[in-house]
Amino acid sequence: MARYTGPKTKISRRFGEPVFGPDKYLDRRNFAPGQHGPANKTRRRKLSDYGMQLREKQKAKYVYGMLEKQFRRFYEIARARTGNTADILLQLCESRLDNVVYRLGLAPTRPAARQLVTHRHVELDGRVVNVPSVIVKPGQKVGIRERDRNMEVVVESLKHPAGRACDWLEMDETTKTGTFARVPEVSEVPETIDMQTVVELYSR
Repeated sequence: MARYTGPKTKISRRFGEPVFGPDKYLDRRNFAPGQHGPANKTRRRKLSDYGMQLREKQKAKYVYGMLEKQFRRFYEIARARTGNTADILLQLCESRLDNVVYRLGLAPTRPAARQLVTHRHVELDGRVVNVPSVIVKPGQKVGIRERDRNMEVVVESLKHPAGRACDWLEMDETTKTGTFARVPEVSEVPETIDMQTVVELYSR
């Protein structure tokens, strides 16, 4: 299953934020990567419209853990639906199973949530699912398999769910199961991604 396996702190430094989750090195090296070090803060070139669109697309792919083929498929799904394509694309990304696991606080980062899913620790409506890109629908329940509920990564993650509590999710920490109550409004999503520029890029 395809996924990004390169240097993560380097990517986070490029965007100036922890796109892969908390990164202790980003605070110490909060400037763009490159041989000129901190000078990169003031030497950045102004991006063209295309460059800004490409940057947002790359950022979205890194944040949600998708490669180009799958992200393009999400765009095609969003374009085929009625409504604002950019909003629907963001909502589709937020509805991915691995993202829902992360938002519920069952994993500390999206890559960790993805690993829980692929290693068959996660259930969707009582059935084990090992495909992170499955789209969760409103009303469906997502939780950790009963035999895996005391895993250290899950227990520790639930102790520190700061920033991952969402109004569109309902969580029962006793059973470590949550409900995807509804599709989130775009204004509720905490990610700083401009999906409209991504749509403009694909529409070229």
